[in-house]
Amino acid sequence: MIKNLIRIGLGAFMLLAGIGHMTYARETFQAQVPDWVPLSKDFVVLASGIVEILFGLAMIFFTKQKKHVGVALAIFFVLVFPGNIAQYTEHRDGFGLDTDSKRLLRLFFQPVLIFFALYSTDALKKFKKS
Repeated sequence: MIKNLIRIGLGAFMLLAGIGHMTYARETFQAQVPDWVPLSKDFVVLASGIVEILFGLAMIFFTKQKKHVGVALAIFFVLVFPGNIAQYTEHRDGFGLDTDSKRLLRLFFQPVLIFFALYSTDALKKFKKS
């Protein structure tokens, strides 16, 4: 039961984040797009917003494929982590992260999200040997 609550909560979080990418927090999310990404920051934010909405829906509704969704979401969290690092190293404000201490602290939450994606979907069992 706790795993399902975490999975649904993470799915809801992804839905809200994706909606934020496309609406009220669109500019703020651009602070996390590293300058070395060869695409417009707005495009990256919109595209990742769509992906986050899809992940949110998949986490909530694709229960038969939850292990695969969990692995894919964990990979997504790894792939966007350089954006969080860039926000820290380039001293960019966003989401109330207006000091280096706050931005550094934020970096430690990404592994938690990765764990929740894998744990709540039983994807960790996928990697166990029989």
